[in-house]
Amino acid sequence: MPLITRVKGGALRLQGLALLALLLTWLLPVTARADTCNSPWPLWETFVEYFVQPDGRVMDASTPQRHSSSEGQSYAMFFALVANDRETFEKLWRWSENNLAQGDIKTHLPGWFWGLDEKGEWVLLDSNSASDGDLWFAYALLEAGRLWHRPDYIDAGRHLLRNVAEQEVAILPGLGKMLMPGKFGFIKPDLTTPDQWQLNPSYMPIPILRRFAEVDPKGPWAQIAKNTATMIKAVSHNGFVADWVTYRATGPKTGEFIVDPTKGDLGSYDAIRTYMWAGLMPARDRLRKAMLDNLGGMLQATIDDGVPPEKVRVVSGERSGAGPFGFSAALLPYFNALGKTTLQQQEALRVEQLMAQSLTPEAIKIAQPPYYFFVLSLFSLGYMDNRYHFLDDGKLQPMWEMKCQRALTQ
Repeated sequence: MPLITRVKGGALRLQGLALLALLLTWLLPVTARADTCNSPWPLWETFVEYFVQPDGRVMDASTPQRHSSSEGQSYAMFFALVANDRETFEKLWRWSENNLAQGDIKTHLPGWFWGLDEKGEWVLLDSNSASDGDLWFAYALLEAGRLWHRPDYIDAGRHLLRNVAEQEVAILPGLGKMLMPGKFGFIKPDLTTPDQWQLNPSYMPIPILRRFAEVDPKGPWAQIAKNTATMIKAVSHNGFVADWVTYRATGPKTGEFIVDPTKGDLGSYDAIRTYMWAGLMPARDRLRKAMLDNLGGMLQATIDDGVPPEKVRVVSGERSGAGPFGFSAALLPYFNALGKTTLQQQEALRVEQLMAQSLTPEAIKIAQPPYYFFVLSLFSLGYMDNRYHFLDDGKLQPMWEMKCQRALTQ
């Protein structure tokens, strides 16, 4: 079998050892790459090939609906910005606004779930919003507008941010303002006197909240960042966090975090992002140490078992299953922040090997590569490869911007 074959559209696909060699480059130091203003990002190019449709839709083929989500669209916009891929960013955003936000982001929060319905039609299947996707949409738009000098993106980002503050933020007694997971269904009972609020710890990356606080200083963002750290401390049993938690009112001005009555204390595919977000925080962020200190269970579990667990019962600390390669990828910034270099290298090798297996021609014939694991890998490997980092005020510092600045001064 040849090492390189040509596929539809003239693109080149690597086989065997050539594919593995390409995968290995994703973790090489930046100094080993060509020092150009726009150096290619092979992992992003792979993501575009397998997940981004020509019209800008990010498709996850793992469900019968072959769905797209606000999360997937917004994450991809962030990666396109990191890659300095303006054309793909524009397609992703236009598809998202037209199909998830009814063509008007000024007045509509994006619906979170789009795909194939029972009649075989492509429609918005669930118009309720998902605040994590909304935050990443707003962040990607604001930073693309700043870095690419696009006032229209900044305007859209500000409108979206205002709608999030007005429609997805609640005041919890004894805690203050907090981001709800979506516009509907997470305040219980949904009456004028609610007593329970369902929350997702992985929905609130502190670096992007820092940026929002700069853009909208009168908004709730600084308080939400502080309350996110408070929440993590309160719910991190045995150093783990659950996918979902609940805040319960105990009085008119008091409340407490409890195990979610419907979702339980399981920590798995949502919660893994919480460790990643903590690892991505700038070293000088005053909340970083507390976040990392309260998330030590995942470190110890990975040391003990050799791989991160797929599922954790956070109250008892009981673990089950071997986490997929996306979990190992997500934890690389976390291990890096904790100074665990050997463990970081161990898990990075696991990511390389298992990702390579998912991209072999034999695997591709069976199924689309695992969308979510590639998303986690783009966040983590892009960061570890110095393709981007967050500044203290939440601004995005992409590698291409720094290289372009150096080129202009030479």
